[in-house]
Amino acid sequence: MSFQDLFTAGTDTTAATTEWILSELINNPRVLQKAREEIDQVVGKTRLVNESDGPNLPYMQAIIKEVLRLHPVSPVITRKCVKECKVGKYIIPVGTILFVNNWAISRDPKYWESPLAFRPERFLQDHKEGSKIGIDIKGQHYELLPFGSGRKMCPGMNLAQQMLPTVAAAIIQCFDLNIADSLGHGSILSMEEGSGLVIPRLHQLVCVPVARHSLFTTILEPES
Repeated sequence: MSFQDLFTAGTDTTAATTEWILSELINNPRVLQKAREEIDQVVGKTRLVNESDGPNLPYMQAIIKEVLRLHPVSPVITRKCVKECKVGKYIIPVGTILFVNNWAISRDPKYWESPLAFRPERFLQDHKEGSKIGIDIKGQHYELLPFGSGRKMCPGMNLAQQMLPTVAAAIIQCFDLNIADSLGHGSILSMEEGSGLVIPRLHQLVCVPVARHSLFTTILEPES
């Protein structure tokens, strides 16, 4: 795999995931406001958020985890069995192609309390009931495998971990988002899924960004 292949694949998946992040935030204004308060407190209003702020934004990190749980980068993970093994009551012969339904696992009520609800708090230590504070997205916990696991896991994971919280936090910091009425049901945005190796929104997200601060308006103005 070349660097160009890696960058192209990472750009596509990051763009799709960013759409899901913004969609969930638009539909969950409480979460959006809490994330914005965290960013304003940690970063302030005199500069733009950057990558180095990520570790100091735990709620933003929890939002990313929750979006990747509900909208995993790879909804289905494939593996080839290199030697015979037993899984439960089943013997898996050598050469068998296995499909792991990542989408279903991350919504399984056996592992997730209120699995269809968007609750970033489940990944925070102060959320006692059903807390998933110890769960990460690096392939060590089989109930959450947005990038797969093992030697064949997604090589773009580290890139995504840097880009997703930074891009999302910058948008939250700088803009209020208004959706087009034709794409929502009243004030609720449609969350219908499309199909593909990466699950996109069925309808492309269209929203109107409104600058929050005069400083950011000046920074983001195009050069004449």
